Amino acid sequence: MRRTIIQLICCMLLISVCSSGCMTTEKEPAGEEYDHDVIYQTSTINALLEGMYEGDVTVGELKEHGDLGLGTFNDLDGEMVLLDGIAYQVKADGIAYKAENSMKTPFAAVTKFESDINETIWQEMNNTELTAYMSTLMPSRNLMYAIKIEGNFSYMKTRSVPAQQKPYPRLADVTKEQPTFEFDNVSGTIVGFWLPEYVENVNVPGYHLHFIDSNGSAGGHVLEYTIRSGNVHIDVTDGFFMQCPATEGFLNVDLSGERIEEITQVER
Repeated sequence: MRRTIIQLICCMLLISVCSSGCMTTEKEPAGEEYDHDVIYQTSTINALLEGMYEGDVTVGELKEHGDLGLGTFNDLDGEMVLLDGIAYQVKADGIAYKAENSMKTPFAAVTKFESDINETIWQEMNNTELTAYMSTLMPSRNLMYAIKIEGNFSYMKTRSVPAQQKPYPRLADVTKEQPTFEFDNVSGTIVGFWLPEYVENVNVPGYHLHFIDSNGSAGGHVLEYTIRSGNVHIDVTDGFFMQCPATEGFLNVDLSGERIEEITQVER
């Protein structure tokens, strides 16, 4: 009962902060067809920035809300990639492992992916060129978009983060020493989201992308890439639901203030 009340209060707070009509905090209706155009999120990016690396949502619970997405794991133990309903954990060695359903996450966002926009890429583009092109395909800067890019990449650079121990450091301090990985001539899939500016403090505005190779053996948080050819799929999304953790850390952390510069630092 206590957890339910806490989650209700958090969701009511989210409604007051994010007054846009395109956001929803309604739970999946029982016995009715569920609207797939919803991003389900646990916790906030600001909480992660503050070192809140313990959550109470399991990978199995995430899969009930989506088959594509990204995030991390408790103790900040690597990068999460959710693709076609399979969750991967890319650890600090750059190797991807299949995540157990019992594993928990302090921050993740997922959706039931149904592509609305599909484009084929025939010419080589770097990440700046491709993301700029994808932005022209989006009908509004005020909606949210789930993204899947299946391609052959002449270059891919990713990063991951090592598991942390208490007392947890801030995320910006962790990423200063982040291990990075470079791949040449690799095929695989980029998954993630483009989100509007108004999600600041809740999630990452703009593009947030993770990568998994075609063998499911390596990947991470995307830093740079050059694509030779591939297919871009975009799911136009107009719904958002956030579940607040009932952990002691989340309930007591100060989440006030703007942290956009810090978000940019840790995401790039």
